[in-house]
Amino acid sequence: MIDTDSLTITEARKLLGAGTITSSELTQVYLEEIERENGELNAFIEIYEDALDSAAIADKSNGSGVLHGIPMGIKDNILIEGKHASSGSKILKDYVASYDAHVITELKKAGALFIGRTNMDEFGMGSSTESSHYGPTKNPVDPTRVPGGSSGGSAAAVASGMVPVALGSDTGGSSRQPASFCGIVGFKPTYGTVSRRGLMALASSLDQVGVLAKTCNDANLVYTVISTEDQFDATNIPMSERATTKKEIKKVGVLRNFVASQNIDASVKDAYEKFLNELEAAGHELVEIDTQLFVDAISVYYIILPCEASSNLARYDGVRFGLREDYVDLLEQYVYTRASGFGDEVVRRILLGTFSLSAGYKDAYYGKANAKRQEITATFRKLFAEQVDAIVTPTAPTPAFKIGGISSALEMYMQDLFTLPINIAGVPCVSIPYTHDEAGLPIGMQIIGDYFSDHTILDFGTKFEKLTPFKQS
Repeated sequence: MIDTDSLTITEARKLLGAGTITSSELTQVYLEEIERENGELNAFIEIYEDALDSAAIADKSNGSGVLHGIPMGIKDNILIEGKHASSGSKILKDYVASYDAHVITELKKAGALFIGRTNMDEFGMGSSTESSHYGPTKNPVDPTRVPGGSSGGSAAAVASGMVPVALGSDTGGSSRQPASFCGIVGFKPTYGTVSRRGLMALASSLDQVGVLAKTCNDANLVYTVISTEDQFDATNIPMSERATTKKEIKKVGVLRNFVASQNIDASVKDAYEKFLNELEAAGHELVEIDTQLFVDAISVYYIILPCEASSNLARYDGVRFGLREDYVDLLEQYVYTRASGFGDEVVRRILLGTFSLSAGYKDAYYGKANAKRQEITATFRKLFAEQVDAIVTPTAPTPAFKIGGISSALEMYMQDLFTLPINIAGVPCVSIPYTHDEAGLPIGMQIIGDYFSDHTILDFGTKFEKLTPFKQS
């Protein structure tokens, strides 16, 4: 009998390669697990009816792709031709994708199968998956708690054994924070190494497709598949311009004093100190680094993101596609469609972004935020060039909180304290499952690397990830 709670891609590939199991049988096992678990967890908002048909085709083809016959979950903001994709929003609930995202094309080439689309915070705006039009996803470790967000559906699906791996997206920590809450690996690549074509835009300069998996090795495998060059994405970095030299990680930047002084859960502080001691015991030199970039990042992010979101979401107007509220007057159609189709958090950020871009305020807010963004990016470059080979922090300031436990928008935004600078600078980062608190709630640690050191930090993460399943029976 297959234990899907602990089965990795690497192990599944061995079973398939040895003929111990077929892709159809493997997919059926996961579908049965979804049948048992998803009613309570709400990790998937749709299971594809052709999943078993695709598995049968894979069995007949004898393909050699590195993901041949492996079922995957796909976040609801990544396009698969002929499938619904709504970004967790009412305004796009009936939208059917007309083409494959670049990452989907590459996964298909590698032989991967898509079992369904996973739940998410509406348009990726949130840290709990509570803002989804389809209702909140629950944490497999404790269903009274959130799985994190915005890729909470993907994280919960992997952690609960409904799929061995899933794609998410990461605009400010949306793959790493839910990975920490659910006790799995969440990886955010260097910006530009994975094409964004076919990923519904939230904030174009921050968005990146992410990977949620059981292990760093599995995340590395999927990243290798999807990080190909895409000539149709202007933000995709050509392979010839990507540094490929692997750098040994000796000096590690730390925030020991900063973490100790912040209003952070005591269990996270203890876990971080334990992690630093383990790093020292393994022979790594710890270097205390400047923490101002973490202090500034929240203010910068929550100006830049709403501004870009305000622009990107202007396309959802009831005219071209998506929900349409019919009114005689065109302006009323715009107003009522958007008022009916967008949730509270999306409206809040659109208003913030529109205000920050308005005449008389653009330079005062958006201009200053972009200038500070350049400073944060320069700080990271200098740190990696002169002081450290990697940086480690807690992934989130708390373990998973109760559903409905945070009502203040500002308090919710503070969940992104450690994750935001990474997206602002565009560097790669992985959250690894490390330990848990007294209640059994997972606590993750974050490893930040220099530009294009994606494989290096994933290899580094394998040395410290704790693979004991956190899912409770």
